[in-house]
Amino acid sequence: MWCGVAATWHPPDDEEAGVIPLTTGSVAEFYIEPMHECFGDIDVMVHQNTMLAIPRGHSPPTQLPDEFHNYVQVGEIIDSHFPGYVYLKLRYLLTQCSDDNTYNAVEYDTGNYASIYDTTDSTGVVKAHGPARLLSEEGMISVDAVRCVRCLLWPPQAADWPTRHRNYEWPDSATVDRVVSNGCDLVRVAHRQCRQDELEDKLQ
Repeated sequence: MWCGVAATWHPPDDEEAGVIPLTTGSVAEFYIEPMHECFGDIDVMVHQNTMLAIPRGHSPPTQLPDEFHNYVQVGEIIDSHFPGYVYLKLRYLLTQCSDDNTYNAVEYDTGNYASIYDTTDSTGVVKAHGPARLLSEEGMISVDAVRCVRCLLWPPQAADWPTRHRNYEWPDSATVDRVVSNGCDLVRVAHRQCRQDELEDKLQ
């Protein structure tokens, strides 16, 4: 569940392109003042405002949330041969019109695939576990940072999630509807049979 924007990091060559972090996990789900000691870390999803995913066969969007850049690459979600594991094929480049803030799309003529690269910032990467990178400084609470690509629509690959069996009826139907209406996030994780393949490990 997405629960608030913390800040935006900008690369030195473009003040408007950046990585947008969002607090997730138990810290975002439970608003406790003061913070209880049971929270051992903070989970943060970060996505680039220059990259977007769309389900295969969908038209490129003409409007985007304000957080996105005026140039946005759009990757089409392509199934792999493992359920739940997909690829992002670069399909469109969106450019924002200055007069009405809508986006025009130009289709790429290449078959390139996008990869969600890991980066190291000033806090330093201490340890990787799965798609997360543990970021920490001396005396500070640890942060699990996960790079992702935003998809503003709920993809068909997750069509069964809203109706699957849930213990104790949680999350309730209103929460499930809210999650689905907010779309999803793609995270770089290779299937266990593909992790030894250098290309597959980067692209799944």
